[in-house]
Amino acid sequence: MVGIDKADIAKLRKEGKNFEIFVVSEKAVQFKAGKPVNIQDVVVTEEIFYDAKKGTRASEHELKKIFGTDNKLEVCAIIIKEGHVPVTAEMMKNEVEQKHKLIVNIIHRNAVDPSTGKPHPATRIENAMHEAKVKLDSRPAEQQVADIIKQLRNILPIKYETRELLIVIPAQYAAKAFGTLKQFGKLLAEKWGDNGSLNATLEIPAGMQEDLELALNNLTKGNVDIQVLRSK
Repeated sequence: MVGIDKADIAKLRKEGKNFEIFVVSEKAVQFKAGKPVNIQDVVVTEEIFYDAKKGTRASEHELKKIFGTDNKLEVCAIIIKEGHVPVTAEMMKNEVEQKHKLIVNIIHRNAVDPSTGKPHPATRIENAMHEAKVKLDSRPAEQQVADIIKQLRNILPIKYETRELLIVIPAQYAAKAFGTLKQFGKLLAEKWGDNGSLNATLEIPAGMQEDLELALNNLTKGNVDIQVLRSK
């Protein structure tokens, strides 16, 4: 357990009063985000303060009046959920790194080199982002991809593309392959032959086609036919 001397302080101002508690920042952020974290693992002590650094404890009468409960763990949970939870420099660094990896993965899966129709390797995308001096902001990764692709086009030939594929799978592999198709993209149509074979139309991010082909070829021992119907 983290000691108070190394703990961070979560704060909430409610009905004109300041309430502060000692927390483990990383777990407090997870708890605030709704992740399955036990509140007892979040707080360093159940004590609630007006001023944590000075050690000025809040009165139980006022806790009951303002929070509607004198259960200190319940009050701690409210302070974390409704108040300010500190984010450490290390946590911010990790968040940026995770967001960066996610953006690279999204671009790798959804975009292709227009001259080859194949996805750019992740390392090539990372190098281009570095060369373009891409700066991430506080928005979710998915909301930043379009802006980042605009920056990368000055360095990397890139096209955001989805494809409709016609996939024909023999009967002996069709049932297992059907689940794989749904994992990779959106199933637009399916037609089962009298012999149990499957004709499927699948919409998929262009960058994932190679992975899909590899998965289906492994599953069917190469007995699969894949055609691109259209790209958009």
